[in-house]
Amino acid sequence: MITADVLALGLGVEPPWKLVDQRLETDKRPHELRIELAADRGAEFPCPDCGRLCKARDFNSFTWRHLNFFQHHCYITARVPRTDCPEHGVKRITVPWARAGSRFTLLFEQAALILVREMPVLAAARIMAITDKRLWRIVEHYVAKALSGLKLEHLKAFAFDETASKRGHNYVTVFIDLARKGRPVVFATPGKGKQTVSDFKAFLEAHGGKPERVVEVVCDMSPAFLAAVGETFEKASQTVDWFHVVQLFTTAVDEVRKAERRQVELPDATRWAVLKAHDGGRLSDKQAAALAELEAGDFLTAQAWRIKEKLRWVRAAETSHAARWRITHFLRHARERIADNPMLEKLRQAVETVEKHQERILQRWTSTYNNARLEALNGIFKAARARARGYRNVATFITMIYLIAAPLGELFNSI
Repeated sequence: MITADVLALGLGVEPPWKLVDQRLETDKRPHELRIELAADRGAEFPCPDCGRLCKARDFNSFTWRHLNFFQHHCYITARVPRTDCPEHGVKRITVPWARAGSRFTLLFEQAALILVREMPVLAAARIMAITDKRLWRIVEHYVAKALSGLKLEHLKAFAFDETASKRGHNYVTVFIDLARKGRPVVFATPGKGKQTVSDFKAFLEAHGGKPERVVEVVCDMSPAFLAAVGETFEKASQTVDWFHVVQLFTTAVDEVRKAERRQVELPDATRWAVLKAHDGGRLSDKQAAALAELEAGDFLTAQAWRIKEKLRWVRAAETSHAARWRITHFLRHARERIADNPMLEKLRQAVETVEKHQERILQRWTSTYNNARLEALNGIFKAARARARGYRNVATFITMIYLIAAPLGELFNSI
């Protein structure tokens, strides 16, 4: 097999296209392998719209970046014809080795997507020796194409939560299908609040889903979210995710710690000692010592922490009846410990919030779905931020969330 045949095989070149020239330009750094393709004289080409074979009207030269040939950058050049279709007129054909409008080959773009799934975009761009802007355009094209084919006709339960896309008041709200075990994200949109729920309803309908088939929605205790779900998915039951109950009290405990620290000196490592779980060996020796000192000194922070930790007892209930009894006991216990102490105001507000949404919280024990999966969204958000390190806008953050966590099964098959 001669060199030209090897290169043609690697490029996937098929008739009427053939390799007519190759040269290695060693005067450039890195070296560049230049490959020229051409079509047989008199060949007919399919119309881009209907596929009808037509004669070429004229040609224009184009160049595409291909995968490296060993350590050398590789470029493909070809004179691409325009066909003169009797039905659709004069149009430029799409070559088999690249998508329309791209200056990269399909194999190059596939390699780029694989890298972006495994490392930050900036790092992948350096490896591919292209700018991060050009790499983002590749990723955004294929994610949007795969997302357009997402089918949601079987969606019956979903959960959603918001996250800050970057510092400041820039938020993204992400929706997951509770029935999906892997890659559960089905929709992500800029902003937060009621409008995001309306946006998801429109997206659901556009992808074959029906709002009236949704039987359960899981979210936090945001009044805006709960009101929007009630108005938009009227037949669905509302479940407050347990993760947000714990998060509510964890935030309250931290506020108590901050307030007490302004008045008395707290042990070193108190902050993480009261925020981390005390079991499972997650506390360092210094944090464990700080927690023991807090309890021995009967600090208000320790009192708040003990109330928060009692949530574990509530969560361990095995039946909805037991859960109702335990949460009632928990609320009474918390109110007695808080009393009228102004330092524990944030904790009092947390108790009142749980009391207000008690029925929605108890839905957790009757739900047919694992509604604790919202906690896993935090991992998705962190991974997306790491992959999109250096991203410039909310759109790129959303694209990365889709790439790593949406069921885009046809993503690579579409290349």
